[in-house]
Amino acid sequence: MSEDAQPAIALLSRTGHGRVATTLRALPFLALAGHIVQDGRLVLRMPRSHGHHHACVGSVVAYGADNLDSAGPGEELWSVQVIGTCEPHEPTADQVERFGPARDAMVYLRIEPRLGTVHPVDGGLERRFGPTL
Repeated sequence: MSEDAQPAIALLSRTGHGRVATTLRALPFLALAGHIVQDGRLVLRMPRSHGHHHACVGSVVAYGADNLDSAGPGEELWSVQVIGTCEPHEPTADQVERFGPARDAMVYLRIEPRLGTVHPVDGGLERRFGPTL
């Protein structure tokens, strides 16, 4: 993981879902995915039945999440994005357990973050991470 992505990955570890962005037949495409952070990488879980993972595998993708609806009182609001190559992933038993139960057959993907951005909503994150966000 690049140093640029570390603050974004730290914040992503506080959430469980986000949106993956890529292109599908040269058009922008967004899909919802669950995620966990493991060893500085994102492991995504998506329903196999939707087929959205086909647009992601082997592509450079952006993955974003926020805490706009889950922040507690006084907690800083943020939105983050990481960019990296998305590849198929065979999850470990521990990773599957961390995701929890699934209703559908799932597919797992891995993003190796190369770039990350943090978008603070209220200025609190600049106080913690500095002005280079």
